[in-house]
Amino acid sequence: MGHFYFVRHGQTVWNVENKICGATDIELTELGHQQAIDTGKKIMEEGIKADEILYSPLIRAAETARHISEITGIPARMEPRLIEQNFGKWESTPRDGADFKKAKEFFACSHEGGESTLRLAQRIYNLLDDIKAESDIKTYILVAHNGIARVVQSYFTDMTNEEYAAFGVKNCEIVRYDFK
Repeated sequence: MGHFYFVRHGQTVWNVENKICGATDIELTELGHQQAIDTGKKIMEEGIKADEILYSPLIRAAETARHISEITGIPARMEPRLIEQNFGKWESTPRDGADFKKAKEFFACSHEGGESTLRLAQRIYNLLDDIKAESDIKTYILVAHNGIARVVQSYFTDMTNEEYAAFGVKNCEIVRYDFK
């Protein structure tokens, strides 16, 4: 079976301010742009080969993918299923807020004005199933968000709710996943 790579977008102002971005369209900082450029260079230096970059429609991921694509020459295409979870009323609030941490324990309940973790998992698992079906002929780089990173990790690893909530990928970190 094949594999794919996951890259979290570069730094945003709300990342610096410890705010939940969610589906809010927040741009990269100057450092975030530089992280994306450096990630493109790292992909080249490490000889990572991919046929296509799939990216979230949110500007922070789209810009990260654009930089990577320009440096590597790998074509990029927007994939709507990679949009970050909509955290509803929690967006722009502190990531480590006690009320938000409690709300995240309820996987089946939609965040007020947002999306449930189970619905998020369904769309990401469906995407990963599609990628797996093509993995013998195509290799992808997914450029998305930390909430998406958690779901991707859970697709490959049994996790407790606490492990799921604590899992994270640093801005512009490259993670390889192998299908078994």
